[in-house]
Amino acid sequence: MMPGSEGAISIIMGLTYLLAAALFILGLRRLGSPETARSGNMLGAAGMLIAVVVTLLDRQIVDFVWIIVGMVVGGAIGAVLARTIKMTDMPQMVALFNGFGGGASVLVASGEFIRLAGGTDAIGIESSVAIMLSLLIGTVTFSGSLVAFGKLQGLITERAVTFPLQKSLNLLLFLAALGLAVYLVATGAGVVYLVAMVAVALVLGLLLVLPIGGADMPVVIALLNSYSGLAAATTGFVLDNNMLIIAGSLVGASGFILTRIMTRAMNRSLINVMFGALGEAGSRAAGDQIGKRPVRDTSAEDAAVVLAYARHVIVVPGYGLAVSQAQHHLRELGTLLESRGVRVSYAIHPVAGRMPGHMNVLLAEADVPYDRLYDLESINDEFDRADVAMVVGANDVVNPAARDQEDSPIYGMPILNVDRSASVLVLKRSLSPGFAGIDNDLFYMGKTMMLFGDAKESIIQLSAAVKSA
Repeated sequence: MMPGSEGAISIIMGLTYLLAAALFILGLRRLGSPETARSGNMLGAAGMLIAVVVTLLDRQIVDFVWIIVGMVVGGAIGAVLARTIKMTDMPQMVALFNGFGGGASVLVASGEFIRLAGGTDAIGIESSVAIMLSLLIGTVTFSGSLVAFGKLQGLITERAVTFPLQKSLNLLLFLAALGLAVYLVATGAGVVYLVAMVAVALVLGLLLVLPIGGADMPVVIALLNSYSGLAAATTGFVLDNNMLIIAGSLVGASGFILTRIMTRAMNRSLINVMFGALGEAGSRAAGDQIGKRPVRDTSAEDAAVVLAYARHVIVVPGYGLAVSQAQHHLRELGTLLESRGVRVSYAIHPVAGRMPGHMNVLLAEADVPYDRLYDLESINDEFDRADVAMVVGANDVVNPAARDQEDSPIYGMPILNVDRSASVLVLKRSLSPGFAGIDNDLFYMGKTMMLFGDAKESIIQLSAAVKSA
């Protein structure tokens, strides 16, 4: 190597790392809008590819065989999942991705601990602390994400699972895991103590997510995403890799910001989400009330007349739209109404669905124009001037009790002001409550028309009726 060439190579490596970091930031910025999300995803992927290649060259890792095999196999699995996953299953796939991120951090940190512990020199305090943090955060993320996946997939109950002294047990487990981590840092003890700490953290992750019900899954997924980023960042300190620190910090920060947006949209604190068990009290009290009041049942033909001759229709999608896979038919109905001169908008509540942005992704898949999608703050005042608010599978996010009833478990949660439009059309299978487990006063208002049935079939009937209206 020529004199000075080593310094030049170091500068080139540093600049390339900087380019990868810039691509991460630009990609993350473009993920903030459905219109630019795809290009943002590509920028982030390009940045990661650059970071991987440069890291291999920087660390002089020349045996690429297994790395290439891993990239090919992992890329193939990811491509198949991306092409075949149903939109209703997207939240649990995201939960799995969070878990895989945490699990990867655990494997890397464990391997580094075993490698350093087998050397002649003692593990430094900085490395020990970083390894323990990576193990703790990564393990909790892994097991917690598996529980979230199980709840979303229906493998375990979606309802909050609670038992006496649960919070006390969680505290004891946390203190035990923390105590083992401190002991490992102080003494450099063997693998047995490391395995014990990971086992305790695994149980802690399970018990932290079990008492969280389906209504809070968007918040949990965002929080676990933040955890996976923090685990990756601490693993970056373990490996002394600035690129991993930057990428993990970006993911951790964005996940935490999204978690904060979700909790604000529900008017609840993060502590309340983690330990509040929303829906349990409401579900016990709702059984005797639901369906006892009269509703205004309607037919597709009558509802179609109201839609066809409206000036402005605001569509409010919810999880029921994803369950029935009706997004393409909903877009066709919207296009049909627009051909008759009706203005059609789509109001997206931050916690509608099972994950952050679920409804945005669902409608984007159906090619609904991005400029028709509005968030809660930008659309709420429009309901006062709308002729029809069409609710498709949403429940708690349009429940007036959140605004009007101080004794309601969802009181104070910002809702879409559907009840303030001239008329309301609700597409729903039945009068069953939402995740909060409480009845919805919107269904019993005089201006509300209830079109019962599967959302896809109801929308197909509405489209046919609008054509002949």
